[in-house]
Amino acid sequence: MSGAIRDASFVWRRVSGAPRFRRYRKFDFVLIIAALSLSLLGALLVWSSTRITAGAAGDSLFFLKRHLLNLGLGLILCLIASQISHRLVRAYAPVVYVLSLVGLIAVLLVGTVVNGAKSWLAFAGFTIQPAEFVKVSIIVISATLLAEKRDAENQPLHSIVVAALGVAAVPVLLILLQPDLGTVLMILATLFAILAVSGVSRWWLIGLVTSAVSVVALIVAAGVLAQYQIDRFTVFLNPDSDPLGVSYNVRQAEIAIGSGGWFGNGLFQGTQTAGQFVPEQRTDFIFSVAGEELGFFGSSMILLLMLFITWRLIRIASRADDLFGRLVAVGMAGWIAIQGFQNIGMNLELLPVTGVPLPFVSYGGSSMMALWLGLGVILNLDATKRRR
Repeated sequence: MSGAIRDASFVWRRVSGAPRFRRYRKFDFVLIIAALSLSLLGALLVWSSTRITAGAAGDSLFFLKRHLLNLGLGLILCLIASQISHRLVRAYAPVVYVLSLVGLIAVLLVGTVVNGAKSWLAFAGFTIQPAEFVKVSIIVISATLLAEKRDAENQPLHSIVVAALGVAAVPVLLILLQPDLGTVLMILATLFAILAVSGVSRWWLIGLVTSAVSVVALIVAAGVLAQYQIDRFTVFLNPDSDPLGVSYNVRQAEIAIGSGGWFGNGLFQGTQTAGQFVPEQRTDFIFSVAGEELGFFGSSMILLLMLFITWRLIRIASRADDLFGRLVAVGMAGWIAIQGFQNIGMNLELLPVTGVPLPFVSYGGSSMMALWLGLGVILNLDATKRRR
């Protein structure tokens, strides 16, 4: 009898691939659950914000199903990325970077204009925003170059900084031509976070910040920005300048969040949300839906989950055994934290509107899939370290 049990156990291990399942056990499932919880909470908010208008068009679940489809595709990308060796990721980082540039060039040539920006490629009823995947590409290629140059002997410090800035410059310029200033700011802020932990001195960092501010000022002065982007900064400086025009979005978002109080009006019970008073409430202003329907405590859960994910990524960075892994984890943490802070800040009228989505929560397939793709890379890096 015991022999039969041993034989059955041996067959099960061969069929099920037990060593692979043991590898999965090294994954940071706490991080996965936190990100999945945020994505599912986003699904409820997307459903609440779109069910009436989508229902009028014949399918009240349309955007919910699309959001869940995007989440499913994101999880598949996460699983695939988690199986790719970090050495292979480093080796093919330049190829991924070039492909991301091809996507940005394609957008400028044959892209679709949405809300004043030519940022999407449309095909088969779906749209994709290459700039979202560029964020992952920039993190990986910057980490690769910085790690390799730091490993090289007698490598001057300035060449490390120039290499990182060089790989970011081309996609930043291409994205500015769309124009999409919000994504550019997120890329630069994420790159700054990577440089901050790469060993660059604080004087270099101060110089980079000063240079970035100067470049943005020159862009504004040169009239490169579209009128709607200039209006966003004008509204931030003077919120009451045009309450029925350019400041309408932030004013209605403020009303929605304020009406939620401490505990909210209840899921699907928000009058501002149901009345579609807040434009883009399933994407840029989805936090206003949380504020109105879930209140201060409910919307605070979004912030806490985002902070927890950021802390978890920083924890992974702190135990990474090489500079590449540390920089990739910090880059992901910076991306999620900075973009989340920016989105919530613009909903609360604390920051200018830049049109960036709330990570894992906002409706948008490209953003969702890019975030989960990045997490897959992190899961592999961390699991490899913990298996040693």
